[in-house]
Amino acid sequence: LGMSRRSFPFASRKSVKEKAVLRLREFDVGDKFSRLPLPKASVLLPLMVREGKLHLLLTVRSMQLRRSPGEVCFPGGKSEAIDKDEIDTALREAKEEVGLQPEKVEVICRLVPGIDKMNHLVTPVVGFIEDTFQAIPNPDEVSDIFIVPLEYFVKPLNYKTLPYKTSSGHLSWVHCFTYDDHEHKMSFRIWGLTAHFAVFLALVIFGKRPTFEVDYDLDNLISSSENNFMNLYASLYERKKSNL
Repeated sequence: LGMSRRSFPFASRKSVKEKAVLRLREFDVGDKFSRLPLPKASVLLPLMVREGKLHLLLTVRSMQLRRSPGEVCFPGGKSEAIDKDEIDTALREAKEEVGLQPEKVEVICRLVPGIDKMNHLVTPVVGFIEDTFQAIPNPDEVSDIFIVPLEYFVKPLNYKTLPYKTSSGHLSWVHCFTYDDHEHKMSFRIWGLTAHFAVFLALVIFGKRPTFEVDYDLDNLISSSENNFMNLYASLYERKKSNL
């Protein structure tokens, strides 16, 4: 074969990443939803390749924060006037929260947005970072940083659904994963919009059925994810009208 043992992990790392990038580009929504009249927020979904497998970086919100203290989330936050677009917002917030320099992120795409409990339009921005990245958590915002294999979000060891009441009083169900991190000797609970984005990212990249129920048509993932979002947005819009 004429290939030294040492060069092999690099070759496999490249193909794992290249395959993921090709899949992600098919699902790039660009600025398709950017004009919707909702306050904007963005999160960065930081992917890395470790030991030939894709992993996601997640953070735990500081206990000092007013909103959702101690909850697992992606680096991100509300859009500011200085941000050109959703990508700018995600990169700026990631730098503030975990010390990730924007030039160290290879941004791949924006995926279908979600709507958080404060009715922000939240855009997930997917980017690759080096597996050598040393996070510097900003203690005012982040209490912990951990890494989860992406595959966990289609084949979890510990999964349940939680009932969740939306701001309109509508009852729905959300994904809830418990991930045992051996490095930290801790368990992390990943649920809500964060879990929703992680699951969708895993479905996009792996293209296989998860071991639990999802409300997508997996044979038409692009159109069904956009339809789900537009239905969610329409129900919010109807509510706003009825509250006027």
